[in-house]
Amino acid sequence: MTNEIKVIGVDLGGTKVNAGLVTGQKVNKSFKAIHPKNDSSDSGGIVISNIINAIEQVMEDGVKGIGIGVPSIVNRKEGVIYDTQNIACWKSYKEVRLGEILQKRFNVPVFLDNDANCFAVGERFYGKGRNYENFVGMTIGTGLGGGIINGGFLLKDENCMSGELGEILYMETKAENYCSGLFFKTKYNTDGMTVFKNAEKGDSEALRIFNEFGYHLGRIIKIILACLDPQAIIIGGSIVASRKYFETSMREEVKKFVYARAAEKLTIEFSDNAADAPVLGAAAVCMNNLKL
Repeated sequence: MTNEIKVIGVDLGGTKVNAGLVTGQKVNKSFKAIHPKNDSSDSGGIVISNIINAIEQVMEDGVKGIGIGVPSIVNRKEGVIYDTQNIACWKSYKEVRLGEILQKRFNVPVFLDNDANCFAVGERFYGKGRNYENFVGMTIGTGLGGGIINGGFLLKDENCMSGELGEILYMETKAENYCSGLFFKTKYNTDGMTVFKNAEKGDSEALRIFNEFGYHLGRIIKIILACLDPQAIIIGGSIVASRKYFETSMREEVKKFVYARAAEKLTIEFSDNAADAPVLGAAAVCMNNLKL
């Protein structure tokens, strides 16, 4: 992998698409487009047009390929997205053959993967993951996701869903409702940003809420430790900005793991690439598949 190699990374989210031209280890040019707010299937084509337009805005001669992170499960070989829940106007679509559409349009290889997998691969190529052969990348924002790096590479699975940490059965529901932005919404009828702002002012209730959040996150990390036994867990997503308010309670809970030596050996880190991580991760998936 050299600094001269150009690839495009695309972060396809529930409300917007962000495309970036990546060379070396940084995003050199980027463009964002907002999806339609209505959930009509007639708007589905507009999302595809947004993706094409965003890529066009950053495309340059010499680009080797395009990597795309999507908030759903995908067929990596065929470039097909299935059962998308987070893009409102795609909910009625059983599948979207995005890889085929973009490959015909741009005439370069196109690779799709789950967005949390992209985060993990991005950390392996560009971030804290360069120091580990086996780690779990956790993305914590509106939801909770994860990607598993095993032996230096993304874990090979059947349905692109081996890191769906948010679906772990937990308490009376699932982990995502306690270890993502949903925690603040469902338990306290607020949002993480509001709690963060209040915590910055020293508000005792906000500090208590973050302490509780860290407790739940620590319990989920113990489940990951028991199931996967990784060298490290790398946490990314919007929650990273609030780490000082929940990190202590999270680490204290991890220390209670039944196998004390395993808990002591586990390294928990936070991503340094919060802003560009989704695009860098998608670019890394492209690089990985092209063997660059």
